Amino acid sequence: MPEICRFYGIIIRMYLIDREHPPQHLHIKYGEYEAVMELENLNIIEGKLPKKCRQLAREWAEIHQEELIEMWNSQNFHKVEPLE
Repeated sequence: MPEICRFYGIIIRMYLIDREHPPQHLHIKYGEYEAVMELENLNIIEGKLPKKCRQLAREWAEIHQEELIEMWNSQNFHKVEPLE
C-alpha cells in the first residue's frame, strides 16, 4: 500500500485497486487510530480518528481532492505535498 503523504503524525495511504473496493478512498493512520475516507465527499466511512486529526486530514484532502481521485483512477501513485 503506497504511502502518499505524511504530516503531523498522520499517514495517508492508498491501496492498489486490484486489492481494493469501491468507493474511491484513502486509508488514514494516526497512532493507534485508523480510518477510511471517501474521496468524493471526504467523509470517514470506516474507523475513527481524533477530531483534530480528522479535520487536518479533511483539509489536506480538500486541497488535493482532484489529484487524489486521478491517482485512484490511474493507479499512478506519487507523493503529495503535506499540510504545513
